[in-house]
Amino acid sequence: MEALGVKAVVDPQLTALVLAWVAGGAALGTLTGLIPGIHANNVALVLASIAPTLPGLPLGVGVGILSAGVVHTFVNVVPALALGVPDAETAATTLPGHRMVLAGRGGEAIRLSALGSGLAVVAAVPLAMPLTRGVTAVYPTLSANVAIVLGAVLAGLVAAESGFRARAGGALAQAASGALGVVALDADPAAPLEAGGMLAPLFAGLFGAPVLLEAMEGGGVPRQTGTAVRSSRLRVALTALAGAIAGAVVGYLPGISAAIAAVAVLACVPGGDDDRAYVVATSGVDTANAIFALVALVALGRPRSGVIVAFERTEAPLTLAVLVPCVLLAGVVGFLVTLWVGDRYLQLVGRLNQRRLSTGVLLLLGVLSGLFAGWIGVVAFVVAAAIGLVPARAGARRVHLMGVLLVPLLVSSA
Repeated sequence: MEALGVKAVVDPQLTALVLAWVAGGAALGTLTGLIPGIHANNVALVLASIAPTLPGLPLGVGVGILSAGVVHTFVNVVPALALGVPDAETAATTLPGHRMVLAGRGGEAIRLSALGSGLAVVAAVPLAMPLTRGVTAVYPTLSANVAIVLGAVLAGLVAAESGFRARAGGALAQAASGALGVVALDADPAAPLEAGGMLAPLFAGLFGAPVLLEAMEGGGVPRQTGTAVRSSRLRVALTALAGAIAGAVVGYLPGISAAIAAVAVLACVPGGDDDRAYVVATSGVDTANAIFALVALVALGRPRSGVIVAFERTEAPLTLAVLVPCVLLAGVVGFLVTLWVGDRYLQLVGRLNQRRLSTGVLLLLGVLSGLFAGWIGVVAFVVAAAIGLVPARAGARRVHLMGVLLVPLLVSSA
């Protein structure tokens, strides 16, 4: 470097501080990822609110929040697979991944998810600039036609179902969850935790509670028979790459979730309509979205996730030369932690009494709903749980329940 007239300057004290915040954020993201019903956004907003009292520079606090968000996108698949309790990002993964667990392939599902997230991190960095230019160019047109885009997504999800019963069930799930979203999302409940909100009880009810209710009569997590990935390397790589590209779109467009983007990805990947591809695609979209949301903040000046909102509140500088390497490091940590924790989590859950475990998790979700959104959150959780039973009864995919976000946005943008 010096021969080229460029001298690299490294501040040991700043480097140590930043690495310490990456480690702290990774630990926080692991914790939030492993507890069903807890989202990194909630903890990130708490951390941002107390940021002025924390030791270190705002840059360090910002790095910790970003690291927590990235690691959470890796680890949150573990309780989603073992318990069937997702957050907003892993909602689409839950049923396909849970089927793999019930077939004894939970170890493989965990590795597929880790690969999907890890490869998305690797792909997101070189793709960041060209995709940013492309999305920025079409952003005004897309923003002006959000209602058309969302309407097409909702109609496409129904059309993708096979048979009248499944299509009718999907449409009913969209309408019911959408109506719930219209009523509940704008609520401003008085809750014990300031960093709460209505998303936690809504998603816990729509996607988590139905699985737990059904699991009470089941035999629990069966013995897991293998961890080898049965998809080809090329197919995993292509699916993860498609997920990373979709994650960029999610990072720039409001209202389109990782679950919805994953459905679009699977339509474009040959042979993508199976559980393995679903896990890879959704994990890739989720993690890439966490990275592109940061790039979107730089390019558009608008936060696209709760973690990025929390990052903004720290008033940390947008120093991508520091933030991007930290995000990559957090991705490596998330990959390793997921592999190490995942199998042990499945073994632990498999040894517990399923009825007691499901009842305990349901009670935990109810308590969290109250903490995040007060009594309104508890009511929303119960109503959402009832609506969440519709797709399974009709033989439709539960991704239709994402109407809880899409329909309110469609109504507001129409």
